[in-house]
Amino acid sequence: MSDSDSDSDSDSDSGSSGSGSGTSADEILDIVDEHDRVVGQATRGEAYARGLRHRCVFVLARDAEDRVFVHRRTPTKLVFPSLYDMFVGGVVGAGESYDEAALREAEEELGVSGLPAPSHLFTFLYDDGSTRTWWSAVYEVRCELEVRPQAEEVAWHAFLPEEEVRRRLGDWEWVPDGLAAYERLRAYRAG
Repeated sequence: MSDSDSDSDSDSDSGSSGSGSGTSADEILDIVDEHDRVVGQATRGEAYARGLRHRCVFVLARDAEDRVFVHRRTPTKLVFPSLYDMFVGGVVGAGESYDEAALREAEEELGVSGLPAPSHLFTFLYDDGSTRTWWSAVYEVRCELEVRPQAEEVAWHAFLPEEEVRRRLGDWEWVPDGLAAYERLRAYRAG
């Protein structure tokens, strides 16, 4: 995501603009306050450089066998390059809803079309205590389609059993916002 790049960037700068023009650093984002209210707009590059709070989506994608889509981000990502993520997702564009961004980002990163609408589970404020802070909406979706991840977003991918994902938490270097979202998801499921 994850900001999740979300980016997981799910930023997860994981996402691309969806506008079809310009670079991801030029994408316009809504800037939000501590209550997730829009207070302005800025480019993704400016938001990252100035530590402006924005919105991201994190989508946990499972296949027909209930395995989790895991990937390693490309080294060219603006945020968290070359790290592993158990979410697809990214930034929410200016004027876009979390639900719209979740479906767009999941289809873009998985390289599919026709996914069902991801189910929203919860939203939290990710803040690393320095300059990275974003509202993070966590979703889940079933992907029974053949995935063709974007080469510019995903360097490696596999569907892994959740037990293996948990085993790899200490072995692989994960995007911090995706790891935070995953830990919250595990707590959410535990009740």
